[in-house]
Order: sequence, then structure tokens, then C-alpha cells
Amino acid sequence: MNHEHDDGHPDPDDDSFGYDEFAYFAENCAELGIAVPPPDELAVTRVSHRGSDGHAISALRWGRETSRIVLLHGGAQNAHTWDSVLLAMGRPPALAVDLPGHGHSDHRDDGRYDPRHNADRVAEFLRNTVSDPVLLVGMSLGGLTATALAASHPELVRRLVTVDVTPGVDRDKAAEVVAFIAGPQTFPTFGEIFARTVEFNPTRSASSLRRGILHNAHRRPDGSWEWNYDRRQLEGVALPLAGSLWDDVSATTCPMLLVRGGVSPVVDDADVAELVRRRPDARIITVDGAGHSVQGDRPAVLAELLAAELDA
Repeated sequence: MNHEHDDGHPDPDDDSFGYDEFAYFAENCAELGIAVPPPDELAVTRVSHRGSDGHAISALRWGRETSRIVLLHGGAQNAHTWDSVLLAMGRPPALAVDLPGHGHSDHRDDGRYDPRHNADRVAEFLRNTVSDPVLLVGMSLGGLTATALAASHPELVRRLVTVDVTPGVDRDKAAEVVAFIAGPQTFPTFGEIFARTVEFNPTRSASSLRRGILHNAHRRPDGSWEWNYDRRQLEGVALPLAGSLWDDVSATTCPMLLVRGGVSPVVDDADVAELVRRRPDARIITVDGAGHSVQGDRPAVLAELLAAELDA
């Protein structure tokens, strides 16, 4: 029998604790204030495809029909970061992808997790899993990846949404993100990995952070906890190359929306000005009260914006 913390949640440090990635949707729904879908309607499955380079990409498939929306998470995250957004949208046919080196996707010995390389890997995955151009959504590293993908594989992308990132991101703007990723890889207890996560995510609820850790870390045989994502090259993989992606912005042709977090420093007004200079038709929407992870801080608001893009 699982022991419980004071908050009523089972204790992940208890030997009897078992993780099931599909067991937390009721928590997401409770936080959103929406009804939990019946089990026969909540069609979420794990799919994967091994690419021509021998590495597998994994994703969560929402629904049984061909996906209309594809979502790419940020560095050090995973596909479950979009759970609340997709539930709030009414569960449209979707693919939430684990980027290379993250979640259930394979780690790479060559450490090639930069946006352009990610874009080619994800594009190959999409050619094997979707039948029509999609609404492509990417946050942070996923947003840079989505931009590169829309530029180099335009036939796959109907519309593009980037969440709180432009190629103008640098180490100063992303200081908090870099500091979090650069922290310890392992922690003696769940309580310690949880405490650090709370410290770096002041705009998020404790329950959502707890759930996020369970999706993004695992308990080792000695009882300690370790992040799932490949940190060997991740800390500096996107930032040195980000600026070169401005040309990719210029090369995109599909409708483009930038969603900014209202209290995030990652995108500044100069970045917006450069984006509009290169894509005069790009739209910019700021979500008040949201930090860098808009999908975690204001999932219902982001869901409404994405639903409008999906129907456009």
C-alpha cells in the first residue's frame, strides 16, 4: 500500500509507488475545472518511429484520427507538458512529440539536439505519421525546432505557432532556464528534486510540478531520482545556434503566431521588432501572468488561442 504525503498524494519515494504516464489526466482536468472524459473517449496512446539514422522518435497520439496539430516541447521537458492544453481544447487529433534526447525518444551519442537537426528528425517522423499539413506548435527549443521545420519542410506545416521564443534568445534572456538545466542530474529523494523544481517555477502550482517531475524523471535502483532527458549536450545546444535561425524565420511562408509569456524575459521587444521586420504578417499575442512555459502557467488561455489557429 502506498504511503501518502501530507497533500494526500502517494509518496514517490515509497517502494510500492508505481508510475503510469496515463494515470494523471484526472488531475489535469481538476486543475482546469473540466469534466474527466470517459475512458473510452480518452484515446491517448504512445507511438514511435525509428528514423533513417537508427534513432527512434516517440510521441503521444491524442485521438484515433490523423493528427491536425503537432506540439513540440521545450528543452528538458517532454510531450506531457501539453496534456492540460489538449484537454482544454477538447482533445483534438494531435501528436505531442518527445524531441530527440527527451522523454521516450532515443538519446543520441553525437549529442545533436540543435533546432535544425531536430527539425529534420521530426519531419521524417511526421511523414510517417500524418497525412496532411498540420498546425505546428513549439515552445522554447521546440519553437526554434518548429521554425526550422517550417522553413525547410514547408509542405508539412499549415500554420506555425511559437511559444515564448525567437532566434533572438541568448544566455542572459534564458538565464533562469539555463540555471535550472545546469543543476544536479540526480537527487537523493523526490522531495529534493521537487523542491528545486518549485524554486525555479514560481508561477506553477505544486501539483502540476509534482506531476511534471513524474513524467520527466525516474527513480533509480538505489532510490535516488534522475532526470530522463539527455543533459550531455543540452545545456548549450540551442543558444549558440539560435541567432542563425532568423534566416529560417524569413524563409517561412505559412501564417505565423508568436505567443509571449507576459512575465517572461526570454522574448523582448527588440526580438518582436525583428520578427515583424522579417515576417510583417506575423501576429504577436502576450498572455498576462504567464512565464516562459505558457502551457504550464496558463494552459486554458493557450488552448483557446490554439483552438482558433486550428480552426483558421
